Amino acid sequence: MGEYKVNFKNLKSRVGVDDIAYALGYRLDRKAGVGKYIELVLGDGANRRDTIIVSNPRDKAAQTFFRRDGSKGDVVTLIRENLGSFFVTGKDEWQKIAKVMARFANMPEPEYKEDREYVKSASVSHTFDSTRYEVKPVDPNRIPRLFSLRGIADETVRSLSEHIALIRDKRNENFDGYNIGFPYTEGLDSSVKGYEIRGMGGYKSKAAGTNSSSAAWIADLSGGNNGLVRNVFFFESAFDAMAFYQMNRAQLGNNIALVSLGGTFSDKQVTKTMERFPNARAFDCFDNDLAGRVYGLRMMALLENIPLKVTKTEDGLKVEAKGKSIDVDTGRSIIPQVSSALSLRYRMGQWPPPKAFKDWNDCLLNKPMKPEISSDKNDRDINLAEQRKLSLKI
Repeated sequence: MGEYKVNFKNLKSRVGVDDIAYALGYRLDRKAGVGKYIELVLGDGANRRDTIIVSNPRDKAAQTFFRRDGSKGDVVTLIRENLGSFFVTGKDEWQKIAKVMARFANMPEPEYKEDREYVKSASVSHTFDSTRYEVKPVDPNRIPRLFSLRGIADETVRSLSEHIALIRDKRNENFDGYNIGFPYTEGLDSSVKGYEIRGMGGYKSKAAGTNSSSAAWIADLSGGNNGLVRNVFFFESAFDAMAFYQMNRAQLGNNIALVSLGGTFSDKQVTKTMERFPNARAFDCFDNDLAGRVYGLRMMALLENIPLKVTKTEDGLKVEAKGKSIDVDTGRSIIPQVSSALSLRYRMGQWPPPKAFKDWNDCLLNKPMKPEISSDKNDRDINLAEQRKLSLKI
């Protein structure tokens, strides 16, 4: 069978300069204006490392960028400039660029012959083998750049470093570096059951054989005094948990635990975690999307011991429990909508990201879900002229 060929023109219609830039840690500078062009910056204030001006923000296929020093290009150029930031392999840079674009386009990554041996060796394992991974602690004086790209401050990393590791897959012959590993534990058992893994270029995975059915990343900030923990905050990713902690640290205190389910939701992940903290209240900090609302409802049902059925509707969700049917608006907090009908004991609280943001890490990065594109004066003049022409025709 011939190898999968990549159509760059097709991929460019799906992957924009802005998609790659946001993945690299750039953020929208609203002060520069938003219209036919948007300005994306990397770093803040005196630490600003790069600025690119992106044209055609509404049309991915036509997007290009330029810098004030005269350099310019398209999405392929930006990937090529930052190729070392993406976890891809290939015999030349074009194979690597093709893989990056395919990943962002949610299309099959091209498979090349030299990759197949590693793919075979890295096949799915159902049991976590700790000997497969080389693990070392995070050096507080050499914190990986990926954290800053996600807006996470060095001090936040240092505060949580006990619960973070750098890991290297010894079976991966094509990548000899370290990724960030968030160790999974199960209930009161402190032994590592796997890792949630994050790397440059948007790479995310889990260590082979990671127990995602009853284990999770649990950062207990009480110093091991489980009985003192009063609040346990649940997230879909460890980066979201770290972002939440950084933004709300002043009011959180130390008698808390941060938990990442790693993008999955299993009943035992929640129940085992809460067994570890018998005096604590769980908080739903899941994403502001349909899946996040369903996760919140499922966690509420577990903790309140209420069997319920959740059904997706055109306008949101329908919850059936205790012989009642409740329509839930996914744009609002779920507890006020169901509390009176289900007589909740409030064993679960909610602390979702602000409404404009999908998750807590996007909130930290100031990346709203739907940035409003405001027209510049030229756009307004063109629109007014078109309206006048239409009025004359009528």
